[in-house]
Amino acid sequence: MSTPTSNKTRGGETSPVTGSRETPPVTGVRTPRARARRQISTLLRLVPTLLVAGCVSPSRATASQAPPAAACSFVNPVATGADPWVVRSGGWYYLVQSRDRAIWVYRSDRLTEPTSHGVAVWTAPDSGWNRTNVWAPELHHIDGRWYIYYAAGEAGPPFIHQRSGVLQSISDDPQGEYRDKGMLDTGGIWAIDLTVTRLRGGLYAVWSGWEANAPTDRTPQQLYIARMSNPWTIQSNRVRISSPTEVWEHGTELDLNEGPEFLSHGDQTFIIYSTRESWLKEYRLGQLRLRSPGADPMDSSSWLKTGPVFTGTATVYGVGHASFTTSPDSQEDWIVYHSKVDSRPGWDRVIRMQRFAWHPDGSPDFGTPVPTGQPISVPSGQCR
Repeated sequence: MSTPTSNKTRGGETSPVTGSRETPPVTGVRTPRARARRQISTLLRLVPTLLVAGCVSPSRATASQAPPAAACSFVNPVATGADPWVVRSGGWYYLVQSRDRAIWVYRSDRLTEPTSHGVAVWTAPDSGWNRTNVWAPELHHIDGRWYIYYAAGEAGPPFIHQRSGVLQSISDDPQGEYRDKGMLDTGGIWAIDLTVTRLRGGLYAVWSGWEANAPTDRTPQQLYIARMSNPWTIQSNRVRISSPTEVWEHGTELDLNEGPEFLSHGDQTFIIYSTRESWLKEYRLGQLRLRSPGADPMDSSSWLKTGPVFTGTATVYGVGHASFTTSPDSQEDWIVYHSKVDSRPGWDRVIRMQRFAWHPDGSPDFGTPVPTGQPISVPSGQCR
């Protein structure tokens, strides 16, 4: 499995799907309801994108003309969309997003311009368990193939049919053709936001699920882990490793843990997850830390909870569902996340990113969300 240093990384098959190439707007929404697109467009227009300056090489500058101090900067947000998953491979950044009933993979050599060169690599079938509500895809490179993990359902709203599935690439091209490898066995119970990683030589899946299926989508969500025998087969029974039990996880309408993502630093392993209601401004990030490198990840007592580790501000609302990558020169760690466009309830969201650091104990220090329109230096090695 190929993974940036700060980002770790679902039987019957259907025929391969041929990618179609264009670059649509990214939405990545979790509901078919009409969105306030005008709000997003207004927000992005307000961002002073002219601050995204190109590099000025000293060799081109005259003796009286030094490179401007503000060169090589960008501003948030960088795109519309939600649940952003970014992976760096072969000098490229790949962003995967859901749009309507399809999954798109985008490729860019600039982390701060993630939605260039988009390819629709898969479209949901017209019938079956995964025909609609395609949510939160992730792209992982495992044993020479690319795998896309996603959630979908047979109907909704209410969103009570969601399950996790996996696509397998035909070649080593993340924007190429994929086979549908089917639904992952999460015990026949509601499951979304499935992610995978290798720990202690084994492959594991972690996802957000319900204790049991329910007739309402306002059902509490927990985090579960299970062993995998290969990238498309869950081998063991699930084990619950986190429930929304802390005061900072309790919602006013729903208690949930979702969007788990692995993050490693040195010999430490973390799961960064989202909590509180995804449609409210209080959405935020929590953290699980594996007690020690030799701890059993299938033992719930091996995971220590801390939080919140990243929250919104008076001007940046509902931050969550992050992924992690590195700068082009591998010298910096970056968090890519979404936020709401305003403080009102809803799922209209945009993609943001910023550099993060590490606390003395080795845990991530995400800081606070950088305000909209404030210049940020581009990732190290991008400006050249």
